[in-house]
Amino acid sequence: MAMLSVNQTTTFRWSFEEDVTRCAAEGYSAISVWRQKLSDFGIAKASELLRQHGVRAQSLFWAGGFTGSDGRSFRESVDDGVEAVRAAAAIGAGTVVLCSGARGGHTLNHARRLLVSAIEELLVVADPLAIDLALEPMHPGCAADWTFVTALEQAIDIIEAVPSPRLKLVFDTYHLGWAPGVVELIPQIAGRIALVQLGDMRAPPIGEQNRCRLGEGTLPLREIVGALKSAGYDGGYDVELLGEELEGHAYTSLLSHSRQWYEEFVEGRCC
Repeated sequence: MAMLSVNQTTTFRWSFEEDVTRCAAEGYSAISVWRQKLSDFGIAKASELLRQHGVRAQSLFWAGGFTGSDGRSFRESVDDGVEAVRAAAAIGAGTVVLCSGARGGHTLNHARRLLVSAIEELLVVADPLAIDLALEPMHPGCAADWTFVTALEQAIDIIEAVPSPRLKLVFDTYHLGWAPGVVELIPQIAGRIALVQLGDMRAPPIGEQNRCRLGEGTLPLREIVGALKSAGYDGGYDVELLGEELEGHAYTSLLSHSRQWYEEFVEGRCC
Protein backbone atom coordinates (compact mmCIF):
# COMPACT_ATOMS: atom_id res chain seq x y z
CA MET A 1 0.00 0.00 0.00
CA ALA A 2 1.48 3.35 -1.07
CA MET A 3 2.26 5.78 1.72
CA LEU A 4 2.92 9.52 1.45
CA SER A 5 5.63 11.18 3.50
CA VAL A 6 7.20 14.60 3.85
CA ASN A 7 10.95 14.84 3.44
CA GLN A 8 12.47 16.85 6.27
CA THR A 9 14.41 19.02 3.83
CA THR A 10 11.04 20.34 2.63
CA THR A 11 10.49 21.83 6.08
CA PHE A 12 14.13 22.85 6.51
CA ARG A 13 13.56 25.44 9.26
CA TRP A 14 11.26 23.27 11.39
CA SER A 15 12.71 21.19 14.20
CA PHE A 16 12.26 17.42 14.31
CA GLU A 17 9.42 17.84 16.79
CA GLU A 18 7.70 20.43 14.60
CA ASP A 19 8.03 18.15 11.59
CA VAL A 20 6.28 15.30 13.35
CA THR A 21 3.49 17.30 14.96
CA ARG A 22 2.75 19.66 12.08
CA CYS A 23 2.97 17.04 9.34
CA ALA A 24 0.57 14.86 11.33
CA ALA A 25 -1.78 17.83 11.64
CA GLU A 26 -1.64 18.28 7.84
CA GLY A 27 -2.78 14.70 7.29
CA TYR A 28 0.57 12.98 6.69
CA SER A 29 1.18 9.61 8.31
CA ALA A 30 4.92 9.53 7.59
CA ILE A 31 8.08 11.58 7.24
CA SER A 32 11.42 10.85 5.61
CA VAL A 33 14.03 11.56 8.23
CA TRP A 34 17.10 13.73 7.65
CA ARG A 35 20.04 12.50 9.72
CA GLN A 36 21.06 16.01 10.73
CA LYS A 37 17.70 16.66 12.38
CA LEU A 38 17.67 13.19 13.90
CA SER A 39 21.12 13.71 15.40
CA ASP A 40 20.10 17.07 16.86
CA PHE A 41 16.94 15.61 18.44
CA GLY A 42 18.22 12.18 19.50
CA ILE A 43 17.32 8.74 18.21
CA ALA A 44 15.51 7.49 21.34
CA LYS A 45 13.46 10.69 21.66
CA ALA A 46 12.65 10.64 17.95
CA SER A 47 11.45 7.05 18.05
CA GLU A 48 9.17 7.81 20.98
CA LEU A 49 7.81 10.99 19.40
CA LEU A 50 6.99 9.20 16.17
CA ARG A 51 5.20 6.48 18.12
CA GLN A 52 3.21 8.97 20.19
CA HIS A 53 1.88 10.76 17.11
CA GLY A 54 1.33 7.69 14.95
CA VAL A 55 3.82 8.91 12.34
CA ARG A 56 6.08 6.44 10.55
CA ALA A 57 9.61 6.99 9.34
CA GLN A 58 9.46 6.19 5.64
CA SER A 59 13.20 6.49 4.99
CA LEU A 60 16.41 7.82 6.46
CA PHE A 61 18.79 9.93 4.41
CA TRP A 62 21.52 9.95 3.71
CA ALA A 63 24.66 7.79 3.87
CA GLY A 64 27.48 7.85 1.35
CA GLY A 65 30.50 9.83 0.29
CA PHE A 66 32.29 6.56 -0.40
CA THR A 67 34.58 8.16 -2.99
CA GLY A 68 36.23 10.41 -0.40
CA SER A 69 34.97 13.59 -2.06
CA ASP A 70 33.79 15.03 1.29
CA GLY A 71 37.16 14.52 2.98
CA ARG A 72 36.40 11.26 4.77
CA SER A 73 38.27 8.04 4.11
CA PHE A 74 36.51 5.07 2.57
CA ARG A 75 36.48 3.32 5.96
CA GLU A 76 35.06 6.36 7.72
CA SER A 77 32.24 6.69 5.20
CA VAL A 78 31.38 2.98 5.42
CA ASP A 79 31.39 3.09 9.23
CA ASP A 80 29.10 6.11 9.04
CA GLY A 81 26.83 4.16 6.70
CA VAL A 82 26.64 1.34 9.23
CA GLU A 83 25.55 3.90 11.85
CA ALA A 84 22.86 5.12 9.44
CA VAL A 85 21.51 1.59 8.92
CA ARG A 86 21.33 0.99 12.66
CA ALA A 87 19.66 4.38 13.22
CA ALA A 88 17.08 3.53 10.56
CA ALA A 89 16.29 0.28 12.33
CA ALA A 90 15.97 2.11 15.66
CA ILE A 91 13.33 4.53 14.34
CA GLY A 92 11.51 1.98 12.19
CA ALA A 93 12.60 3.32 8.79
CA GLY A 94 12.84 0.54 6.23
CA THR A 95 15.08 2.37 3.77
CA VAL A 96 18.41 4.21 3.89
CA VAL A 97 19.11 6.52 0.95
CA LEU A 98 22.63 6.34 -0.49
CA CYS A 99 24.59 9.02 -2.34
CA SER A 100 27.85 7.73 -3.77
CA GLY A 101 29.97 10.83 -3.40
CA ALA A 102 31.44 12.82 -6.27
CA ARG A 103 33.79 11.23 -8.76
CA GLY A 104 36.58 13.52 -7.63
CA GLY A 105 39.99 12.51 -8.98
CA HIS A 106 38.98 8.90 -9.56
CA THR A 107 38.36 7.26 -12.87
CA LEU A 108 34.70 6.44 -13.30
CA ASN A 109 35.46 2.72 -13.04
CA HIS A 110 37.32 3.17 -9.76
CA ALA A 111 34.57 5.36 -8.31
CA ARG A 112 32.10 2.64 -9.25
CA ARG A 113 34.24 -0.03 -7.56
CA LEU A 114 34.38 2.01 -4.36
CA LEU A 115 30.61 2.40 -4.36
CA VAL A 116 29.96 -1.28 -4.98
CA SER A 117 32.44 -2.30 -2.27
CA ALA A 118 30.76 0.03 0.23
CA ILE A 119 27.31 -1.26 -0.63
CA GLU A 120 28.42 -4.86 -0.19
CA GLU A 121 29.74 -4.07 3.29
CA LEU A 122 26.60 -2.19 4.30
CA LEU A 123 24.37 -5.03 3.12
CA VAL A 124 26.00 -7.32 5.68
CA VAL A 125 24.47 -5.10 8.36
CA ALA A 126 21.29 -4.06 6.53
CA ASP A 127 20.08 -7.51 5.49
CA PRO A 128 19.50 -9.03 8.95
CA LEU A 129 17.84 -5.77 10.05
CA ALA A 130 15.48 -5.87 7.01
CA ILE A 131 16.69 -2.46 5.83
CA ASP A 132 16.76 -1.62 2.12
CA LEU A 133 19.60 0.45 0.71
CA ALA A 134 18.35 2.83 -1.99
CA LEU A 135 20.80 4.40 -4.43
CA GLU A 136 19.82 7.90 -5.58
CA PRO A 137 20.91 9.15 -9.00
CA MET A 138 20.83 12.92 -9.37
CA HIS A 139 20.41 15.43 -12.19
CA PRO A 140 23.85 16.23 -13.64
CA GLY A 141 23.12 19.95 -13.20
CA CYS A 142 23.22 19.67 -9.40
CA ALA A 143 25.02 16.40 -8.68
CA ALA A 144 28.63 17.61 -8.59
CA ASP A 145 29.04 17.62 -4.80
CA TRP A 146 26.89 14.56 -4.15
CA THR A 147 27.25 11.74 -6.63
CA PHE A 148 28.79 10.55 -9.87
CA VAL A 149 25.59 8.57 -10.58
CA THR A 150 23.63 10.92 -12.83
CA ALA A 151 21.56 8.63 -15.05
CA LEU A 152 18.89 6.04 -14.41
CA GLU A 153 20.62 3.43 -16.55
CA GLN A 154 23.86 3.99 -14.63
CA ALA A 155 22.11 3.42 -11.31
CA ILE A 156 20.42 0.25 -12.54
CA ASP A 157 23.74 -1.09 -13.80
CA ILE A 158 25.24 -0.65 -10.33
CA ILE A 159 22.22 -2.22 -8.64
CA GLU A 160 22.37 -5.24 -10.93
CA ALA A 161 26.07 -5.67 -10.14
CA VAL A 162 25.21 -6.45 -6.51
CA PRO A 163 23.12 -9.62 -6.15
CA SER A 164 20.88 -8.56 -3.30
CA PRO A 165 17.15 -7.75 -3.25
CA ARG A 166 17.95 -5.26 -0.49
CA LEU A 167 19.70 -2.90 -2.93
CA LYS A 168 17.16 -0.71 -4.68
CA LEU A 169 16.63 2.67 -6.35
CA VAL A 170 15.35 6.07 -5.30
CA PHE A 171 13.32 7.43 -8.19
CA ASP A 172 13.25 11.20 -7.69
CA THR A 173 11.06 12.79 -10.36
CA TYR A 174 13.09 16.00 -10.11
CA HIS A 175 16.35 14.23 -10.90
CA LEU A 176 15.05 11.68 -13.40
CA GLY A 177 11.81 13.01 -14.87
CA TRP A 178 13.49 15.23 -17.47
CA ALA A 179 15.32 12.38 -19.24
CA PRO A 180 13.95 11.34 -22.65
CA GLY A 181 12.23 7.97 -22.54
CA VAL A 182 12.08 7.75 -18.76
CA VAL A 183 8.35 6.98 -18.70
CA GLU A 184 8.88 4.07 -21.09
CA LEU A 185 11.61 2.65 -18.82
CA ILE A 186 9.44 2.53 -15.72
CA PRO A 187 7.86 -0.91 -16.35
CA GLN A 188 11.36 -2.41 -16.46
CA ILE A 189 12.51 -0.89 -13.17
CA ALA A 190 9.38 -0.56 -11.02
CA GLY A 191 10.27 -3.67 -9.03
CA ARG A 192 13.65 -2.21 -8.07
CA ILE A 193 12.29 1.09 -6.70
CA ALA A 194 12.37 1.55 -2.92
CA LEU A 195 11.01 5.10 -2.84
CA VAL A 196 9.57 7.67 -5.25
CA GLN A 197 10.42 11.25 -4.37
CA LEU A 198 8.07 13.87 -5.79
CA GLY A 199 9.51 17.12 -7.10
CA ASP A 200 8.90 19.37 -10.09
CA MET A 201 10.99 21.96 -11.98
CA ARG A 202 10.46 24.90 -14.29
CA ALA A 203 14.01 24.72 -15.69
CA PRO A 204 16.98 22.38 -15.24
CA PRO A 205 19.18 23.09 -12.20
CA ILE A 206 22.46 24.93 -12.51
CA GLY A 207 24.56 24.13 -9.47
CA GLU A 208 21.74 23.88 -6.92
CA GLN A 209 18.28 22.35 -6.89
CA ASN A 210 15.41 24.75 -7.46
CA ARG A 211 12.12 22.90 -7.29
CA CYS A 212 8.61 24.23 -7.69
CA ARG A 213 5.23 23.07 -6.42
CA LEU A 214 4.00 19.76 -7.80
CA GLY A 215 2.25 20.10 -11.14
CA GLU A 216 3.45 23.66 -11.76
CA GLY A 217 6.64 22.77 -13.64
CA THR A 218 7.62 21.11 -16.87
CA LEU A 219 8.08 17.50 -15.77
CA PRO A 220 5.59 14.79 -16.87
CA LEU A 221 4.57 13.93 -13.31
CA ARG A 222 1.15 12.58 -14.21
CA GLU A 223 2.62 10.29 -16.86
CA ILE A 224 5.34 9.09 -14.48
CA VAL A 225 2.87 8.32 -11.71
CA GLY A 226 0.54 6.63 -14.20
CA ALA A 227 3.37 4.43 -15.45
CA LEU A 228 4.39 3.52 -11.91
CA LYS A 229 0.85 2.51 -11.00
CA SER A 230 0.42 0.53 -14.21
CA ALA A 231 3.69 -1.27 -13.51
CA GLY A 232 2.44 -2.32 -10.08
CA TYR A 233 4.50 0.02 -7.91
CA ASP A 234 2.82 0.28 -4.52
CA GLY A 235 5.70 1.62 -2.42
CA GLY A 236 6.14 4.96 -0.77
CA TYR A 237 6.00 8.48 -2.17
CA ASP A 238 7.97 11.29 -0.55
CA VAL A 239 7.40 15.02 -1.03
CA GLU A 240 10.78 16.71 -1.47
CA LEU A 241 10.53 20.43 -2.20
CA LEU A 242 13.46 22.81 -1.82
CA GLY A 243 15.02 25.74 -3.61
CA GLU A 244 14.82 29.49 -4.02
CA GLU A 245 11.41 29.55 -5.69
CA LEU A 246 9.78 27.85 -2.70
CA GLU A 247 11.24 30.11 -0.02
CA GLY A 248 8.27 32.46 -0.14
CA HIS A 249 5.75 29.69 0.53
CA ALA A 250 4.60 28.77 4.01
CA TYR A 251 5.43 25.17 4.83
CA THR A 252 1.84 24.38 5.75
CA SER A 253 0.69 25.66 2.36
CA LEU A 254 3.26 23.51 0.55
CA LEU A 255 2.22 20.44 2.52
CA SER A 256 -1.47 21.01 1.87
CA HIS A 257 -0.94 21.57 -1.87
CA SER A 258 1.30 18.49 -2.17
CA ARG A 259 -1.15 16.25 -0.32
CA GLN A 260 -4.00 17.40 -2.57
CA TRP A 261 -1.88 16.73 -5.67
CA TYR A 262 -1.04 13.26 -4.38
CA GLU A 263 -4.65 12.44 -3.56
CA GLU A 264 -5.77 13.46 -7.04
CA PHE A 265 -3.04 11.98 -9.23
CA VAL A 266 -1.72 9.06 -7.17
CA GLU A 267 -4.76 7.93 -5.24
CA GLY A 268 -7.16 9.02 -7.98
CA ARG A 269 -9.39 11.05 -5.68
CA CYS A 270 -10.98 14.34 -6.71
CA CYS A 271 -9.73 17.18 -4.49
